[in-house]
Order: sequence, then C-alpha cells, then structure tokens
Amino acid sequence: MSGEELLRTMQKRRSVRSYTGDPVPMEKLNLILEAGMLAPSGRAIRPWELIVIRDKQKLIDLSSCRMGGAARMLVGADLAIAVVGDEEKSDTWTEDCCVVMENMHLMASALGVASCWIQARERMAMDGETTEEYARTILQFPQECRLEAILSLGMPEEEWPETPLDALPFYKIHINKY
Repeated sequence: MSGEELLRTMQKRRSVRSYTGDPVPMEKLNLILEAGMLAPSGRAIRPWELIVIRDKQKLIDLSSCRMGGAARMLVGADLAIAVVGDEEKSDTWTEDCCVVMENMHLMASALGVASCWIQARERMAMDGETTEEYARTILQFPQECRLEAILSLGMPEEEWPETPLDALPFYKIHINKY
C-alpha cells in the first residue's frame, strides 16, 4: 500500500453507528484482529488483551455500558472487540491500547467494514456503575485489566464521502513553536 492509499483509507474512515445486519466475514475479522496485534507498544510489552464479542445477547447487554446511549449501536452490530490493558504491566497501557484500537479501526475501513470506537475508560454506564465494571461483569476480564474501549463492527448501511484534505484544520500545525 502506498502512502497515498493509506491516506485515502484515513479519509474514508468514519465512526459508523448503524449496520445492515449482515455478518462481517471471518476473513475480514481475522485481518482486523491481525492489524490490532501489529500495533506497536512501549518496550514491546503489549499489555493488551482483545475480547471478541459475537454473542448477540452480550452485545445487547453491553449496549447499556455508556450513559446517554453512547453504546446503543452495539444492538445492531455483528460483533465487537473490547480492548483491555494490564496497567500493572505498563504505565503506557492506555496509549498502547489506543494504538490497537486505531489499527483495527483503520483496517476495518480499508476492508469496507463499518466501525465505531466506544470509549470506556473513565466513563459511566447507564446503571451508575463505571463502564469498566459494567463490562467486566459481562465479559469476565480479570481485575488487573482495565477496559480502554470497545470497537463495534458491522457491515455499513451506506457509503460515506471522503473527508476532503482541504477541510482539515491545518492551522493546528505549528513549526518550531506554538
């Protein structure tokens, strides 16, 4: 893939919250997971674990993991991937988990799979628990693992236009000083 092709994938990437209901092909899921596993991490510790959720009832239950319905797209998703990190293994677990999420988000886009990043760390569930504790009950990940985010995945209902490069906030780039 050339740099231009990678940039085009980034231009096409969107946070998509509605899906057709068609299954994500296993070959595409495997590529998405491989992209996540290729993420760099501080000192190559790889403090993350990935939990693939295909059980429809678990997806429905997880859809209440965020206040304000911010995770309701999980009801219509084919699957989701929770990214948890062991904070005892690395002080950069949050950054490392975010790179895993971004790699999977971009690969999904490149494959024509819709995705949405559902932030979990430092968020609250609809029942008043933290999103992490709510999800821990459903996904049964160990106490030493912290939930960074959940990536919902499904086949897109519609095509989205690319983000035009001239619409980017280039004024945010500073050279040598702020």
